[in-house]
Amino acid sequence: MALVMYDLDGTLLDTAAEILEAVNLTLQEFNHTLVSEEEVRRWIGQGTGWLMQTAWKESTGPEASSWDAVMARFIYHYEATAGTSSTAFPFVLETLQKARDYGIKQAIVTNKEKRFTDRVLEKHGLTNAFDLIICGDSLKVKKPHPDVIHHCLKVLEETAAASLFVGDSQTDVSTAKAAGVICWAVPYGYNHGRPIEETMPDRVVPDIRDVPNYFRHM
Repeated sequence: MALVMYDLDGTLLDTAAEILEAVNLTLQEFNHTLVSEEEVRRWIGQGTGWLMQTAWKESTGPEASSWDAVMARFIYHYEATAGTSSTAFPFVLETLQKARDYGIKQAIVTNKEKRFTDRVLEKHGLTNAFDLIICGDSLKVKKPHPDVIHHCLKVLEETAAASLFVGDSQTDVSTAKAAGVICWAVPYGYNHGRPIEETMPDRVVPDIRDVPNYFRHM
């Protein structure tokens, strides 16, 4: 058998605009200046809590009397915007189907929290497209800790040698390398404003459409 694990934001789906909307609605409520989509694209990848904290620090406005209150409003807004303006990157939907037709197991390994991951996948009709979904709050650790991949391999009964990880950031590449899994990286995602080539993945691919062929040539 074979397994491909995908990062979500920046690899399969372009979610920056809807995350930006939730962030700015939250900042606006607390009389903070707004942030740009370019900034949000640099901040995606460490989970929404870290992203919102970064946006808060980079904007200007009054101190928060309660960070829990800020996050509660962000959660409220992101639950409303998740899946509303995101789009699948080119060749994603057809590649997911082709890999499934080939009998390749597929999983998502993301640092996005489960409540948001579920909503985004549901909005795109991808709820049942994967054999396993590991979110940022699914385990005691998250990327770049290699145990997220080790857990995936154990649950799906696959080996590192028969698996592939596809991501868009240094976090993804570091996670895959630490777990001993081949990593491909796409250049169009969210890598904190840095060229993905600098992260030294095993291969940089223009999109994910060659994923099914990787396993046919193993």
